[in-house]
Amino acid sequence: MKRDFLSLTDVTAAELERLVYFACALKRRQQRGEVAELLRGKTLALLFQKPSLRTRASFEVGMHQLGGFTTYFHHQDVGLGVREPLKDLGRVLSRYYSAIVMRTFAHSDLVALARAATVPVINALTDLLHPCQILAALQTLYEHFGRLAGLHVAYVGDGNNVAHSWLLGAATLGLRLTLACPPAYRPQAEVWRQAQALAATSGAVLEIVDDPVQGVKGADAVYTDVWASMGQEAEAEVRRQVFRPYQVNRTLLEAAPSHAVVMHCLPAHRGEEITEEVLEGPRSLVFEEAENRLHAQKALLVFLLAPERMSL
Repeated sequence: MKRDFLSLTDVTAAELERLVYFACALKRRQQRGEVAELLRGKTLALLFQKPSLRTRASFEVGMHQLGGFTTYFHHQDVGLGVREPLKDLGRVLSRYYSAIVMRTFAHSDLVALARAATVPVINALTDLLHPCQILAALQTLYEHFGRLAGLHVAYVGDGNNVAHSWLLGAATLGLRLTLACPPAYRPQAEVWRQAQALAATSGAVLEIVDDPVQGVKGADAVYTDVWASMGQEAEAEVRRQVFRPYQVNRTLLEAAPSHAVVMHCLPAHRGEEITEEVLEGPRSLVFEEAENRLHAQKALLVFLLAPERMSL
């Protein structure tokens, strides 16, 4: 039976931890110069309605390193849901490819494609969720701290798709997550309810505060993202005014423990949500996280297409 990865709720806590550990193993193997062509002969379709650098590159390079092949389709090439229904697209591509990666605006379009497809579908970002980014973030935290259990992550900024996926990931693994967001820009209520239900089982501690200084107190990691995501360009100036107190800068980091690291999913708007000094500073794991998109997504591809090979 095929499995999709549309949300972090599509995997159990044990599976999520296994993905992180396997991603680290794949990374170590690559660093030793060893080849792990675990998906030789497999094919991957990339359907992208939104621009991408890290997501596209990491999936294309990752599939190549695993011995597989990718085809990239831009929205203009396919006309997602315009030239033909998404259900037709999903059924056709399932006859050519081993899996489909989709990056789009409406999460409902991703769900519609996944329902029609007979091969695994991966969420490469929607307006609602960005689960692949959190996979890489979790791998980065595990590499740095040597553990995930007991970690406290502070997310500062917009309650967007990255914040949503942090909520679901932290709730699944039983982490502590503090979101510091302006009151009008908090995560969607339905995602919050879903995360709270998961936390009731896992023991996660989830909280939302208005004050970013309060948010980073006691945090092991301070995470941020752009203030205006793709599709919100018209709101950019208003958002700059609202989010200015939420900038991750030296002053804010002084309120966090001295061991706290800084993370960002990139691309970053230096001087807006994060300062140049902090992004390039000694506490930044930003580019380690960007590198780990490659390894985390390789682990995900093997998990979905050849789980029996998840041992190195």
